[in-house]
Amino acid sequence: MLYWIAPYLTKVWGPFRLLSSHLMLLAAGTLIGGLVVWSFLPRLWYLLPTDRCKTLAGDGGKASAGKPTGAGMLMSLLLIPIIILFVPFGPWEFGTVLCLYLSMLFGYLDDRSVLPWGELKKGLLDLVVALGAAYCLYMGHGSYVWLPFVTHAIDIPLHYYVPGAAILLWLTMNATNCSDGVDGLAGSLTLLSLFSLAGLLYGVVGYRPIADYLLIPHNPDGARWAILVATMAGSLAGYLWHNAEPSRVLMGDAGSRLLGMLVGVAVLAAGNPFLIVVVSPVVLVNGGTGLVKLVLLRIFRRIGFDVRPPHTLPPEEASRQNRMIKALHSVRFPLHDHCRKNMHWSNAQVLMRFVLIQSFLTPLLFVILIKIR
Repeated sequence: MLYWIAPYLTKVWGPFRLLSSHLMLLAAGTLIGGLVVWSFLPRLWYLLPTDRCKTLAGDGGKASAGKPTGAGMLMSLLLIPIIILFVPFGPWEFGTVLCLYLSMLFGYLDDRSVLPWGELKKGLLDLVVALGAAYCLYMGHGSYVWLPFVTHAIDIPLHYYVPGAAILLWLTMNATNCSDGVDGLAGSLTLLSLFSLAGLLYGVVGYRPIADYLLIPHNPDGARWAILVATMAGSLAGYLWHNAEPSRVLMGDAGSRLLGMLVGVAVLAAGNPFLIVVVSPVVLVNGGTGLVKLVLLRIFRRIGFDVRPPHTLPPEEASRQNRMIKALHSVRFPLHDHCRKNMHWSNAQVLMRFVLIQSFLTPLLFVILIKIR
């Protein structure tokens, strides 16, 4: 809203012209979003449901039991007035943001449910909001994408773009959700992704001279997407202040699904779906490979193989078990659980090393992605 009323306010006082600057709005939205969440979250988290133990966690969920969960709902609600003030969006961009909030709502309802929702129900709801966001992105942003080995933009028809984009959004939502198991891990990795994407959207995709130099299609709305991404990154930083080990509050599915989907939306707004590998390599390996393992084990089970963990079988049956199944069971997923249980890393070591790996990989992969073109 400030962007649209800046010309009128400038007539009253000249410095108000800064409100029409995308960079000013980006910086102010990030700072205020972080301060608001940091300040108000502790005053409101008594309203949240408490965690009932994640049985898949390395400690059986005992460390998180009883802590407020679903903070992603409070984060997103506190951001509404800030987004309205600082992010200049049109109707289709508003539709995309609405889908982000729907993903948060479904995650929060799951957090509050006495009986956790089944995988099929959650997967279908995630797919519905992903399809809605993909359609809004197509209508508001267009279907042009840039890819490695290709120097010109490719026009993707609607019936290919929407399903493909929805799959990407579904993957980022669930990979981020699966990475949420160590205090600060999913949030810190996502924070790196969001700030990387905000910089890309503002300084490269949204700035024509740089975009033309790098042979990247210019998106005039790139700077506006950067404001939204950076503002939500600021709110995430405010949450992480309270989520540092030992955490006092958890984001729950409400936060991990919204943030994961936001990363996917920003990647699609930047115009290259392969950017997801650049900005979220550790999240994809940590959480996404767990999804692959789950799918493979279910396929093997339907075929007729015994997919039980080898250590639960009698020695004779274990020796006859398929080697692929043994290999899948030899690594724990999400990968942070393997590092904690099998490699005996502490939570602090997992967090620091995963963050360092992504911090080094992202700029390297980005340079490779650009130079390959």
